[in-house]
Amino acid sequence: MSISQHIEDLRRRVFRSVIAVAIFSFFILSFHLNQFMYNGTKLYYPTFSPFNNMAAQFTISMKHHLLPSTVQLIQTAPGQAFFSQFYIAILLGIVFAMPIIVKEFVGFLAPALHRKEIRIIRNITVPAIALFIIGGLFSYFFVTPYILQFLYKYGQSADLLTFLNIMDFITFVLQFILAFGLSFQLPLIMYALTASGLIDPKFWRNNIRYAIIGMVILGAAITPDGSGVTMWFVAGPMIGLYLIGMAISERQAKKIATLKS
Repeated sequence: MSISQHIEDLRRRVFRSVIAVAIFSFFILSFHLNQFMYNGTKLYYPTFSPFNNMAAQFTISMKHHLLPSTVQLIQTAPGQAFFSQFYIAILLGIVFAMPIIVKEFVGFLAPALHRKEIRIIRNITVPAIALFIIGGLFSYFFVTPYILQFLYKYGQSADLLTFLNIMDFITFVLQFILAFGLSFQLPLIMYALTASGLIDPKFWRNNIRYAIIGMVILGAAITPDGSGVTMWFVAGPMIGLYLIGMAISERQAKKIATLKS
């Protein structure tokens, strides 16, 4: 394929990925989930409701789950509630469209890869999507609530009323969901690089000190305060993921060495 043909192929694949995200996002912004019971099982069905949509439901859920009772969530300008729901719909749209996005990405790279590399990418596609979801859920249920509780205790100790802008709240929560969703890909990235032969498995163990320093710096950079405590909510899990990735890479190298012998 010529350069122009590659660019046209990339354009088509990006367009299909964007359309997939747009369809899921539109559905989330346009429909409301209604609950009903069937044989003792809680199920849901969608109904058209643009103003009381799934993004609004998710916002309410985040408010009750993440914010202390002493914190009031407000909007200070027209449109902030809509844009916050729009950001939520886009994020969820990306998550639901991830299989399509990965399929198009692999399809674009396939002509430049060897069969072994294509097989490795396809083998880690489903685990990558699962780990992204697990990372986002880990952030939502464990990391973000503790960080918010920790930070708001300063206001409580000073007997202050806390009002939080909806845009600041949504941006804060989505930032951590995305950060953890991506950081949970670390073991798979390490495995793929080792299995493809691009990096020696000893590289991860030999450079573990530099990796830990980098993760601590990253944790300090994306957490909102300078206390030195909240950054460990980010750096700690990433260090654990690095150790898991290192163990998987070394195990894979030993397995390959055993097969060759």
